[in-house]
Amino acid sequence: MLKSHRTLVRLSVATVLVSVLAACGGGGTSSDSTADVIDPLTTTPAVPGYPLTGLPITDQAAATRVALVAKIDNHPAARPQTGLNKADIVFEENVESLTRFAAVFHSQGSDPVGPLRSGRTQDIDILASFNQPLFAWSGGNYLVTKAINASDMVNVGYSASRGKGGYYREKTMKAPHNLYAKTSNLWTLAPAEAVAPKPQFLFRSASDAKPATSTAIDGAKVSMYNVRVYWKWDAATGNFLRSSENTKRVLEPHMADDGQVNTKNVLVLYVTYVRSKADRKSPNALTTGKGTGFVMTDGGIIPITWLRGNRNVPFTLIDANNQYVRLTPGRTWVELAWKNSLAPVAPGIDPAKVPFPAV
Repeated sequence: MLKSHRTLVRLSVATVLVSVLAACGGGGTSSDSTADVIDPLTTTPAVPGYPLTGLPITDQAAATRVALVAKIDNHPAARPQTGLNKADIVFEENVESLTRFAAVFHSQGSDPVGPLRSGRTQDIDILASFNQPLFAWSGGNYLVTKAINASDMVNVGYSASRGKGGYYREKTMKAPHNLYAKTSNLWTLAPAEAVAPKPQFLFRSASDAKPATSTAIDGAKVSMYNVRVYWKWDAATGNFLRSSENTKRVLEPHMADDGQVNTKNVLVLYVTYVRSKADRKSPNALTTGKGTGFVMTDGGIIPITWLRGNRNVPFTLIDANNQYVRLTPGRTWVELAWKNSLAPVAPGIDPAKVPFPAV
């Protein structure tokens, strides 16, 4: 029986590979194709729980509400940010010479959340698989705003919310790094037809063994163009802890309102950035097609291939043995990084002796 199950999984993965490559031509393109692509999340049994974390459901009302995305500032002057450790999934994306976070809230909220900044056209493709999420942001230029309004996302930004999103300026911080909102207010703006997000990843059960493709690490350094990040494995908490460079280019713990930024999983997905058609100064990540990268989970690192046939389906993660990669239940960070931007830190190695990759 076990042998038959393994054979079925291998065949299913192979089918996904063929289907995705046929739909997108195998390149990392920004195609809006709606060609049918087999989604492993519908063909492989999932661990029951909240759809975005896999953790046991403790609040049924929260489990059925729409996802809410907050576009959070990552300028050093915006730290410590509020709400990062309450998000279910956080995407880190390049914007000009810095990065910003698209923090996806579902199983729990954050009052307040921020600082909030402007969105980018790349957010439309990145977030399309979350079933028309609410999008909280400070605003953008005319063409970006037009694109956001025409997208599957529901604009609950500073202007669109018309004073009902709990937005306010924090007097102890300097503009433009001082705009906050309240997720409890923002969720009240959801359309009546809004639905919960579909699962984005497969999760491990407590009895699942680590995959054979996982190698133990103490952490990893990631270069996000002009932003450099170190994720350190903390066995005591079972989390990866984030450090970021300050204005003096010195690594220090990246603090949120409730302690150091931490996560159960870190996905480093190598993507291509092009110029946004709505703002030629802004990069636009191509997040459909095929690429490579790494998954860090449970103290190990796994080389992977990511596949995404169109923007309406989640990323499929496949390891070198042609197996689906399952994550540890809990929060997941997704680094949309340039190719070859990760340097692993092996156990017992001084991180200071491991240089950041040049990208």
